[in-house]
Amino acid sequence: MRNSLAIAVLALAVTLPAAADNGETIYVQQCAKCHDTGLINSPKLGDKAAWAPKLATGVDAMTATVIKGKGAMPPKGACPTCSDADLRAAVNYMAKKLR
Repeated sequence: MRNSLAIAVLALAVTLPAAADNGETIYVQQCAKCHDTGLINSPKLGDKAAWAPKLATGVDAMTATVIKGKGAMPPKGACPTCSDADLRAAVNYMAKKLR
């Protein structure tokens, strides 16, 4: 059992990007599940009107929301192994796509 858990943790670590500068990879692996589909009323990435008020708060505030969680979005957007820098990179990626 311990070996299985260790293998599962290692496999997860291998699939997540290590560098905070790869916001697109983090988005695709973690955020797109909800933000590409609108799952649980999450704003879709392409919906500029839905994102406008969030973008107006700035990347720092948006990143803080992701870290803390909001509504149906759990803390860290359900990516407990993502660092704050990783999450900020994903937010930056999303913000650029919405401009």
